[in-house]
Amino acid sequence: MNMNKHKIIFILILILLAGNVFLSVKYFFITRELRQTKTLLETQQTNGKVLEFTKLFIGKVLKAKTEVDFEMRLKLENAVRDIRDEEILAQWSKFIESKPESSAQEEVKNLLETLINKIKM
Repeated sequence: MNMNKHKIIFILILILLAGNVFLSVKYFFITRELRQTKTLLETQQTNGKVLEFTKLFIGKVLKAKTEVDFEMRLKLENAVRDIRDEEILAQWSKFIESKPESSAQEEVKNLLETLINKIKM
């Protein structure tokens, strides 16, 4: 009878150990999937911000019939900062600091290229 108790306890320990291994592996894969999902979500959010800024920039700056007013410049500045990308912000600064029209036109092209390059598929 004592031998049967030991066998039952041994089998229970093996079952519990196998369960722990299974749950640990499952936890590892779910954690990895969660990290990938978070990264994908961050990428999609950044893409959305880049696209919104690009749309705003094209609509309010490139298609503007008159000079862009202070409130719109502030809105654009806040939108570009909200993207939280140093390269885009640096290119934006080059654009707003450019003086001759030919330089500004070149910086607009560079800004649009930078924005498009930041969109990840």
